[in-house]
This record gives sequence, C-alpha cells and structure tokens, in this order.
Amino acid sequence: MDESIAIVQPIFLYIPPKVTIFVHIQLSNPISNPSKYMKAIYKRVLLKLSGESLQGEQGYGIDPKRVNDYCEQIKELVDAGVQVAIVIGGGNIFRGLKGAAQGFDRVKGDQMGMLATVINSIALSSGLDAVGQPSQVLTAINMFPIGEQYSKWRAIEAMEQGKVAIMSCGTGNPFFTTDTGSALRGIEVEAEVMLKGTRVDGIYTADPEKDPTATKFDKITYDEIYTRNLKVMDMTATIMCKENGLPIHVFNMDVKGNLRKVLTGEPCGTLVY
Repeated sequence: MDESIAIVQPIFLYIPPKVTIFVHIQLSNPISNPSKYMKAIYKRVLLKLSGESLQGEQGYGIDPKRVNDYCEQIKELVDAGVQVAIVIGGGNIFRGLKGAAQGFDRVKGDQMGMLATVINSIALSSGLDAVGQPSQVLTAINMFPIGEQYSKWRAIEAMEQGKVAIMSCGTGNPFFTTDTGSALRGIEVEAEVMLKGTRVDGIYTADPEKDPTATKFDKITYDEIYTRNLKVMDMTATIMCKENGLPIHVFNMDVKGNLRKVLTGEPCGTLVY
C-alpha cells in the first residue's frame, strides 16, 4: 500500500513595524458619579445666595425649580470633596431696610428680615434632602428645633461630616446686611473664598443694562471697588473680606454649571482680591 507523505509548508506572516492596534473596551459599569472626579481648586467655600434668586421666573416667594437647580449644583460640589457653607438672604420675602422706609421700626424690620432668611434656609435644606444631600440649618438666634444655634465649631463639624452648613439670620444683629453676615461667617469657618452667586455674570464698570459700553472685569482689587464706587457688596462686608484676606468670586448662579466652573478654575464671573 502506498504511503502518502504530508508536507507542511511554513507560512511567514510579515507585520510591518510601528503598527498601532486600537482596542475598544466597553465598561460594564460606567462612572455613575463623575463629580467625584472633578478637580476643585478650593477645599472649603462660603456660598452667598441672594433671597431674590430663589424667586426664579415666578417673581416672588420661593420657586421649587430654582431651589432644585441650586441644590443639584451644591451636591455636586460636596460629592467632589468640597466643604460647603451657605448664607442666604431674605429679600424675596422681606427686606428690613425697605420695611424701615415704609414706616417699620428699623430693628423690628431687620428682625423680620432675619426670619425671612430662616424660611429660605429651611427651603434650601428641604431641597438638599430631596437630592440626597445632608445639611444642617444653623441660626444666629436660638430657634430650636427649627435649627441649631450657630457656632463656628458646630458649622465646621457639620461640613467635615459631609453636610452642607446653612447659616441663617445674618449676623443676628440689626443694621447689618446678609453680605456682612456672609463675610463674617466665611472668615469664622475659615473658608478659602466667598462665592457670591447673583443674577449677573460678574462685576462691570457700570450697569450693563443702562450703559452699553460697560465692560466686565475678570479680576479686580478691593481698593478698585471702593475708588470706582462699584455696588458689589456693602462697604462693611468688602472691608472685612479685605482685612482678613477672603477673596470674593462674583458669578451668575442662575446659569446651571457656573458653580462648577468657578470651583474648577474655568473662566467665569469676576474675582475680587
């Protein structure tokens, strides 16, 4: 019987040099919380919110949608490891100075304004609860059980526990604005910056709604604010920030995403230093 012989012919495969092979890997568990990977330039901040900003588009009181938008942005910061303290005004409900102009006793009017800040603080706390962010309302005047009485150490403790410290009633004294209250609290809790969330996108040479030639500052010194007589905050608050080295970053809080931009160092608003 004939025997057949199998001959195996070797095959040489030529692979050209410097061949780049792209491999696509589909993650089965994509990143569920990208804010944890946000590189914030500050570790502890004082966020000052105006009461009027809570009105949203309805023009009065408290707009739940605006509160929710704010709370989602604030939670993003905490998720990224930033400690957040908040001071909020009460102008959407009652402003003491305006009340005095209408015949109210100034001290009683300011006390009514303090109560308005408490209402806004509770609304903000409720909104934070709704998005899964713990918070602690602290009041400059004893109002237990509405909130704990404010102290520097209680506020810092709350932030170190991952809570947002919401500090209401301003300074707790008449004749002082919530801007001054935010400057005081920011200095006390050792914040690195005061973030002043407003309805405008920074500080201008003049009112841009009245003067079309007005230009925006990217940066400006405390002294320039004084010499130019720019209405950023009341002078007491500005001087407190200057003397204690607390920079102020003014930006438009109503544009969602701006708070993140400020915290990551992207161009946004105006820095006062």
